[in-house]
Amino acid sequence: MRLLADLFLLAGALLCLLAAVGLLRMPDVYNRIQAATKASTLGSVFILVGVGLLEPGWWAKLVAIIGFILFTSPVGSSTLARAFHRAGVAVWQKGQS
Repeated sequence: MRLLADLFLLAGALLCLLAAVGLLRMPDVYNRIQAATKASTLGSVFILVGVGLLEPGWWAKLVAIIGFILFTSPVGSSTLARAFHRAGVAVWQKGQS
């Protein structure tokens, strides 16, 4: 069980790292929101599952936290993208720097 927990923790950490790299590498705010939201949400869920495998008594709390993350992360990113769109932030076009 420890090996499986460690694999979940490692996968979650790598996905969170990928989200951070996505924030740095993507050309515009819309792509950055998408990269950060998808990777960090899945990374956080993997980390919490890994913790749940290490501490079985925490499952009820961890499931509630996972549900909260799965509900609020897409809603938050959608709200941010809509706010940027309403503010007139342009979408990146090929050839722009």
